[in-house]
Amino acid sequence: MTSVTSLQSLLRIAALFLLIAGVVHAADKNPAGTQTAKATFAGGCFWCMEPPYDELDGVISTISGYTGGTKKNPTYEEVTTGSTGHAEVVQITYDPKKVSYQKLLDVFWPNIDPLTADAQFCDVGNQYRSAIFYHDETQKRLAEKSKKDLQGRFQKPIVTQIVPAAEFYPAEDYHQDYYKKNPIRYKIYRYGCGRDKRLQELWGSEKNKHSS
Repeated sequence: MTSVTSLQSLLRIAALFLLIAGVVHAADKNPAGTQTAKATFAGGCFWCMEPPYDELDGVISTISGYTGGTKKNPTYEEVTTGSTGHAEVVQITYDPKKVSYQKLLDVFWPNIDPLTADAQFCDVGNQYRSAIFYHDETQKRLAEKSKKDLQGRFQKPIVTQIVPAAEFYPAEDYHQDYYKKNPIRYKIYRYGCGRDKRLQELWGSEKNKHSS
């Protein structure tokens, strides 16, 4: 009886330790009082747009979802038909004191094909269009300047849209952190879609600095 009681006590202590550790980790990621901002980018399959931002110091969270369409609370199945007008996006919550919006833009461009309209790599349809959804006038100005600055390196026009942020709908749970939950499937999809091959063609060494 004594051994059972001791085991129960140890389990309670272990559970308490894990709870405290989780709270401390969350506090470290998003300290109380931290002023945050949001950025929203469309670059084709949202699975592939989370990793490069998750690596950045100052990024608090990335959420895959849908925006820019007309239907409220769309499902993945509805969005993939292309009939809702939504784009697959990643919405980033970040600490502007640690990472600038310009840095987020610098990561965005080498992770997309800015020359192809209504498609990204093997995924075709307006739901896979590339776009920057700005949340304020400063983001709009920086996005437009970065697009203009990059145009000189390409003979074809950059077709990435720069539009106001609209209502954002988080994607289903199984889409969140897909590259972590299903690393093998993710890598097979990414390779089969030709994403890295095309990014290398477009961006060369810049692609390797900001992609995962």
